[in-house]
Order: sequence, then structure tokens, then C-alpha cells
Amino acid sequence: MPAKQQRSGLDAAGRAPVTVIVGEEELLVERAVTVVLSGGSAAADGAGTGPDVHDVRGADLTAGELSLLTAPSLFGGECVVVIRAAQDANAAVAAEIGQLAASMPEEVTLVVTHAGGAKGKVLLAALGKAGATRIDCPSIRRFGERMDFLRAELARAGRKADDRGLRALIDAVGTDLRDLAAACDQLASDTTGVINAQTVARYWRGRAEASGFSVADRALDGNLAEALAQLRWALAIGTAPVLITSALARGIRTLGQVGTARGKGADTLAAELGMPEWKVDKVRQQLRGWSSAGLTRAHSAVAQADAEVKGEGASAGYALERAVRVIVSSRSADR
Repeated sequence: MPAKQQRSGLDAAGRAPVTVIVGEEELLVERAVTVVLSGGSAAADGAGTGPDVHDVRGADLTAGELSLLTAPSLFGGECVVVIRAAQDANAAVAAEIGQLAASMPEEVTLVVTHAGGAKGKVLLAALGKAGATRIDCPSIRRFGERMDFLRAELARAGRKADDRGLRALIDAVGTDLRDLAAACDQLASDTTGVINAQTVARYWRGRAEASGFSVADRALDGNLAEALAQLRWALAIGTAPVLITSALARGIRTLGQVGTARGKGADTLAAELGMPEWKVDKVRQQLRGWSSAGLTRAHSAVAQADAEVKGEGASAGYALERAVRVIVSSRSADR
């Protein structure tokens, strides 16, 4: 039987025969898949029917299954196969995906998502060689990149926020893109005007002030009364104890990183550590009164609290309060 010729161009729905979406940011990858699939919405026939979509994960596919998914239907029509996390497919399945991409059947569209790392790189190369349209979804990790992401999310809703409002939003919600996108949707729907720090604080009713990072900031500043007040409020509004220990550990780790990088300007150090310059300046102020011995004691206290809130202790609240007290006393003892 002669080999099939590789298809080229776009299908009737405006999709490329093969699209590979590369990146680890799940939200961005999901959005890219949605954009590719939505190309078929305007191509539905008069009866309102669309393509037959098979959405599978690479790790779940078995050898030969891909042929069944792309087999012609008795009723005809377009078939779209979405393979998510294709880097997790076994060698046999990866080879089948590459072969399919190189000789796409008529009325079949292939959409593949791939994390883009070393795992499964042979498949990624094969898709590129087959002429797949590539969409990159680079990771968003730096503080400035998250700020840009928030600006873009709000702009999509026709809204704006000042820099302090964006920082407050990250402090209140965290760094997960899905959570940040949802927060932008909520603020766009429920507030008016330019979004600032006061808007964020009012909307979350204390969540911004009572996040795990606020508890960590007060403790590392040596302010026991405020640290305990923020801790109790955070727990009262449902903040997960593990998020608070994580914030405490991150704060101590950041103190150590900034403290060992002497002689570097705030801009250089900010770029190396992936944080804004104002954060570097703030951490340097917190470092006054801390010694390496004090940081070691504080780190041990947080490690113990983390183990207890994950099941080894009877009371997460008690474990966290004890950790906060040790942190503050460790700083005070080294002044």
C-alpha cells in the first residue's frame, strides 16, 4: 500500500493539520488548545455539528490506539485528536504520533501538547520535522512577568490596575496563574475604576493582609504581636497551614540568599533571584539583626512546624504559633 502524502495548508476550519503546543504553564497551554479547537466553531455544518474530538493524555495511550482514534467514521466528518502531555507517552506510542504527523489522513487534525524539556525530545523533533505548527507557552516565573500577565488579563476585560494594586493582588492570591486569572476576572466583574491596593484589600476583606507572606514579614521583622495576630486571622479565614509554613520557609531562604550576596547592586541581585528591586531592598532591611546562627534556628523551627501541620502534630495552629515565636526570638537574640 503506498505511503500517504503529507498534508499541507489549513483545513476548512482554519486549523493546521498538526499543531504542537510547547510549555509547562498549564493555563496557557489549555488556552492555546482552546484557541486551536475553536477554529472549528464557525465551520460547523448547517445541522450545528462540529468535529469529532478525541482528547487523551500521552501516558494513557497504548500502542495501536491512535490508529483507532483516527480511523474514518461511518458517518464521515472531521476528526480532531488532542494528545496532552505527549512527553509522557511510551516509545511505541511516541513513534506512532510522529508517523501520524508525517502522513496525516484527510479530515484528521492532530493537536499535541508537550512540556518542552528533555523528556520526549525525540517526539518533539519528529513533530517539527513533519512541519507541525508550533505554539510556545513560555513559563512565567519572574515577578515582572507575573505583573505583565496581570496587566494583560485585566486589559482583556477592559480594566487597568496600578503597580501597587498588582503587587497587592499577587500578595493576596499567590503566584499560580490559574488563581491570578480567576482573581482578575472577579475584580473586573465586581469593581469599578482603576484597581489599586485599596481595591484589592477591600475585595478580599483581609486576605491580602493576612496571607502567609504577611505572617512571615512580621515574624522576620521581629514583630511578635503583629505576626501572631496575622497568623490567627489567616487561619480564621481558611488559609491552609502548609501555605503559611511555605511562606515562612521562603522568607528565611530569601534572607539567606540576599545575605550571602554581598557587594551586589539591588538591580543585579534582583535579576539573579527573580524578584523586584524593592523586594531586595526590603529583605536587606530585614537582615539587620539577623545572624547565620539565628537563621539556622529559625529554619529548623519552620521545618518542625511543616512536619507537624502535615500530620505529625496534633494542632497545626499551635505548631505555627510556636514557630513564629522561635523565629522572632532567634532574631532578637542575635541583635
